[in-house]
Amino acid sequence: MQGSRHLVVAVILATVVVAPAAVASGGLETFLDDIELKAHADLGSFKADLTLTFGVPESRVEGLFEIMPKASDVYMCLRIGEIAHQPLDRVVEEHRRNAGQGWGVIAKNLGIQPGSDEFHALKAGRLGSAAGNPGSKNKGKGKS
Repeated sequence: MQGSRHLVVAVILATVVVAPAAVASGGLETFLDDIELKAHADLGSFKADLTLTFGVPESRVEGLFEIMPKASDVYMCLRIGEIAHQPLDRVVEEHRRNAGQGWGVIAKNLGIQPGSDEFHALKAGRLGSAAGNPGSKNKGKGKS
């Protein structure tokens, strides 16, 4: 009986200590999965949110969807360009060349260093109502 109590306490402690770390480490991936779900639920609203959040013309957003397979890729190109202060065409080209390497590599190649405030802002992820953050518009300055 005493052994099973210790086991229960150990499981609870592991859940309290390990679960938040797992959520934090999957923050960007979880956010991108959420972007995909929201985009598939209402693509028109999602595209409108991109246009408003990033100040990009609708035609440019539509063009990005023609060359990128995922809504989250479109979002990340816009977000990295905003945070890194890079032209969208440069971010799109970097994505084309390094898509298999992951967004961290792409961000680093465009001047966003791991651990920097900009990197944390990128991982925090923000988008108007498409991501469940109505009215949110993060310019990537500091931690979110």
